[in-house]
Amino acid sequence: IMKKWISLLLVCLLGLMTGCSKQEPAADLTPVTLNEVAHSIFYAPQYVAIENGYFAEEGIDLTLVTGFGADKVATALVSGEADIGFMGSESSIYIYNQNPEDYIVNFAQLTQRAGNFLVAREPMENFSWEDLKGTYVLGGRKGGMPQMVFEFILKKNNIDPATDLSIDQSIDFGSTAAAFTRNDAQFTVEFEPSATALETEGVGHVVASLGEASGYVPYTAYSVKQSYLSEHPEILQAFTNALQKGMDFVQSHTPEEIAIVIQPQFEETDLETITTIVTRYYEQDTWKSDLIFEKDSFDLLQNILQEAGELPAWTPYEDLVNTEFAEKAAKTAAAP
Repeated sequence: IMKKWISLLLVCLLGLMTGCSKQEPAADLTPVTLNEVAHSIFYAPQYVAIENGYFAEEGIDLTLVTGFGADKVATALVSGEADIGFMGSESSIYIYNQNPEDYIVNFAQLTQRAGNFLVAREPMENFSWEDLKGTYVLGGRKGGMPQMVFEFILKKNNIDPATDLSIDQSIDFGSTAAAFTRNDAQFTVEFEPSATALETEGVGHVVASLGEASGYVPYTAYSVKQSYLSEHPEILQAFTNALQKGMDFVQSHTPEEIAIVIQPQFEETDLETITTIVTRYYEQDTWKSDLIFEKDSFDLLQNILQEAGELPAWTPYEDLVNTEFAEKAAKTAAAP
């Protein structure tokens, strides 16, 4: 027995000497699968939370999967392949109005502006939205946030999306940049890093930010099925706490510092380009200071859907948005 105690003591002392006791083993973490709509620098606070270990600090072993489209993320969420979905909240409205037994609820909002840019074939120093009249543009999927926000901006500028220009909505999400390099479209609507990549290749030029042109819009949010929310509130609180730490970091650090932290998430992109992209998003006030999905934002989202002819019926905010986790995370972050 004495030998056993001596062995245990030696193990403990070794752990203290090596510092291993400071971090819990992965076996003690709760596995959570997050399916994101795209892997983009647009979502920098999320990647800060991953790279700085905030999810692990909150007891979560996060697996990140990229769905490449809100429709695919929603399918993964409804089928149970993903625990949490990150996408445009329009998907939650569509699913709710299809009367499923277990619809999805939004519990945290990450971005408050559109994250895509209008890229032209040629430089246009004095671009006006009127310049799009009579042109051929590579757009987004019908019923998706990128396309609906684009149409929202066009209408704000007295341009009819159906008759004043030709918008190609047939190309898969994430493939428009490649298509732009080999077709005859004059413009394409792109997320980062595709917009900057087209500029770097010399085949495109960013002429406008959809985020600046549309104003504050609840562009992307985190959602779960009702059943998951009811069964795992402690996991959702921990997840939201980690995200809030990422938001706090972004709010209190420079684009250069943010870029360094998230660089491992974008190994194919050099640090200078990442910094340029982060700066673009930083300067247009892309990220909220908290994760609370306000009613005014949800109403604006439904107005955008309605104008696009994609709103099945006006949906109650109280049914599709839960602010409990985000409010608690914000209070925790603000506490001394």
